Amino acid sequence: MDTSALRAKFLGAAAAASDEAALEEVRLAALGKKGEISALMATLGKMEPEERKAAGATLNILRDEIDAALRAKKAALSDAALDARLKSEWLDVTMPARPRRMGTIHPVSQVMEELTAIFADMGFAVAEGPQVETDWYNFDALNIPPEHPARQEHDTFFMHRADGDDRPPHVLRTHTSPVQIRAMTEKGAPIRVIAPGRVYRMDMDQTHTPMFHQIEGLAIDKDISMANLKWVIEEFAKAFFEVPSVEVRFRASHFPFTEPSAEIDFRCSWVGGQLRLGEGDSWLEAGGCGMVHPKVLRAAGIDPDQYQGFAFGLGIDRLAMLKYGIPDLRAFFEGDLRWLRHYGFAALDMPDLAGGLSA
Repeated sequence: MDTSALRAKFLGAAAAASDEAALEEVRLAALGKKGEISALMATLGKMEPEERKAAGATLNILRDEIDAALRAKKAALSDAALDARLKSEWLDVTMPARPRRMGTIHPVSQVMEELTAIFADMGFAVAEGPQVETDWYNFDALNIPPEHPARQEHDTFFMHRADGDDRPPHVLRTHTSPVQIRAMTEKGAPIRVIAPGRVYRMDMDQTHTPMFHQIEGLAIDKDISMANLKWVIEEFAKAFFEVPSVEVRFRASHFPFTEPSAEIDFRCSWVGGQLRLGEGDSWLEAGGCGMVHPKVLRAAGIDPDQYQGFAFGLGIDRLAMLKYGIPDLRAFFEGDLRWLRHYGFAALDMPDLAGGLSA
C-alpha cells in the first residue's frame, strides 16, 4: 500500500494550519471516524492475512506520524498565542504599585484608639490589668457586698477550683474597675487614668454578648467635684462624635463603688434612623458615673479624708455601634471578613485629634 501521497497531503495541511480550528479540520479529515485514514483502516478486513498484516502496519505508522505532527503544530500554535498575549499584556514592573489595602482594623480597636487619643489629650494615662481577677479586686475592694446579684453565678463567670484549693476565688472580670483599684494601690493619689479592655458577663442578645469591651475613667485629687466629671464627659462626647456641642444630663442612680452615682445621658435626635447628638428631644443613655466611694478609696490605700475623685464607665462596643451605624452587636465577634471590610478601617488610619479621629 502506497501512503506517500496521503502523508504529504496531511503533513502539509497540518503545517499550513493557521489556528487551532483549521488544525482540527485537518485532524477530522485524516483521523476522524469518516477520515481518509480511518476509511482505509476499515478495508483491512477484506484483505488476505499477509496483505492485511503489511497494510495495517503501514497505516498505523502513517496514523501515528500524522497524529504527532498535529500535536506538535497544536503546541506551536498555543505557544504563539501565549507569546502574543504576553506582548499585548506587557506590564512595566518598575512602575509604582496599585494602591492595595493592607489589613483591616476592627471597629472596636479603632474606637479604643480614638478614646485613648481623646482622654490622653485631657491628661489621662492608660492603665491595664489581668482579665482573670480575684474576688477581692473584682468585688470586695469595690464595695460590692456578698449578697449583690453581680456576685451570683447567673451573672458572673467563676473560675473552677480543684478540691482542696484554698486560694481566693477567681472570676473573669465583670468590669474594668479592678484596674482602677490596682492603679490606685500601685501609684496612690493624685491619679488620672483610663482602663479600656475586655470584660465578661453571662448575657447574650442583640445588644449584649458574654464578652464585650468597656472603658472606665478615674481621677483622684484633693479638689475634684462632679462639675469636673461633667466637663470631662462633655469634652469626650464632643470629640468622639465630632460635634460642636453636646448637652449632658446626669440622672440619679446607685452603684456600690460611687456615692453619689448617676447615669449619663446625651441629648440627641434620630432623623431617618441616624443618630444626631446635641439636638432634638430624645436622650441617649451612655454609661454610669459618680464620685468614688470612700470605702473604695480606703481599700486602695488612699485616705478619703484627704482625697476624693470621680469615676465613669462607658461601653466601647455600644459607642462603636452608635458612631458608625452598626446595627447588631453580635456581628462584632462573628469573624466575617465581609463585615470587617465594610465596617473596618485601613491599617494606617491611626486616629488623632489633629488629623481627625475617624479619617
